[in-house]
Amino acid sequence: MTRANRFRYFLDYFTTNFPEPKTELEYGNPYELIVAVVLSAQCTDKRVNLVMPPLLAQFPTAAHLGAASAEEIFPFIRSVSYPNNKAKHLAGLGRMLTEDFAGEVPSQIDELQRLPGVGRKTANVVASVIYNLPAMAVDTHVFRVSHRLGLVPKTATTPLAVEKALVRYIPEELINKAHHWLILHGRYICVARSPKCSICPLASSCAYFEKHFGKALAYVPIPEA
Repeated sequence: MTRANRFRYFLDYFTTNFPEPKTELEYGNPYELIVAVVLSAQCTDKRVNLVMPPLLAQFPTAAHLGAASAEEIFPFIRSVSYPNNKAKHLAGLGRMLTEDFAGEVPSQIDELQRLPGVGRKTANVVASVIYNLPAMAVDTHVFRVSHRLGLVPKTATTPLAVEKALVRYIPEELINKAHHWLILHGRYICVARSPKCSICPLASSCAYFEKHFGKALAYVPIPEA
């Protein structure tokens, strides 16, 4: 099966069955989302959602966060991964948002990446979720699933390479949705250690399935609604 056909099957399935995917992080505004995404690095969304309410009760705005020290922030996030580093990042994030961006979360990728604790993945998540920009955030789920499905070549060995390979085939208006589709598929079906191939709706177009269980089923395009 060609890569183009694999993308077609992937997009057909998800646009038909999950047309409006959403992040599982709970947030009420751009400030809350960027804080949540910073905390979610190498940590589950479930854990972040538990941490966020008391954190926001204490630091409800970027100005409140920026006025705090890392030591003051730490007790609220001690249960997430790498809490010491993330406390420092959040303190710096709050200060920069307040001093450089008037308390508003910027929409441009390059400006977002200036913020402490915000790398390309986090910047892409914020740009995609808040501003509906065609940004493809590549986390461990997206990286793993896109390789297993055969959507990206084996030579795509970095998150940036995977990002570029994905956006080459995905229509611009679907890029922000495809990010969620890949994450959720990796979180619940194409899990890291024991992918649930027997119940996977994408098995018929999956390179991993073909390699480990024999030739993939014949590609049958999903009829348009």
